[in-house]
Amino acid sequence: MIAHLTGRLASTGADHAVIDVNGVGYLVGASAKTLERIGITGDTVTVHTEMLVAEDFIRLVGFASAEERDWFRLLTSVQGVGARVALAIQSVLTADELQGAIARGDSAMVARANGVGPKLAQRIVNELKDKAGVVLGSGGAGALAAPAGGAAADAVSALLNLGFKPAEASAAVKAAGEELGEGAGLDGLVRLALRKAAK
Repeated sequence: MIAHLTGRLASTGADHAVIDVNGVGYLVGASAKTLERIGITGDTVTVHTEMLVAEDFIRLVGFASAEERDWFRLLTSVQGVGARVALAIQSVLTADELQGAIARGDSAMVARANGVGPKLAQRIVNELKDKAGVVLGSGGAGALAAPAGGAAADAVSALLNLGFKPAEASAAVKAAGEELGEGAGLDGLVRLALRKAAK
């Protein structure tokens, strides 16, 4: 599992970026909004990634923040929403806009994305309303990846990959971060979060 990449932004296309990490170019699929936010060619950039594995391909998808990656995971948990549709939605709506649309039940806003018809948009709103509410709580969209910070966000991602629910993963990592203090490393956060989640 590749959680993030840091390297030189070698090039971008309509739906992807190439990140040069120590001479190896990683082709990373991305939404239009991610491509706008990560930087310009030649910059050193960090993208949070999700690895998609199927019988006939392995693909990396990149995001400007861990929060965007978490929304991608939520979107692709809905039946009928694959990576392409999720990225299309994220190309037209920011995380805050998506959260607002789901909270209001505004399926028309979700349907603005290419390839998303009214029925699919309604299904997305219906299925994610409860999930997003539990994950986001009252802290707004930023709470999805709370606690903020690279190691903490990656620790939440690690727990999600182990099968934890987003709310459980976030709470366990937050508790671990409070105990370990600022500057806690990824390994320490994950180990302590797992112990706290097991209690």
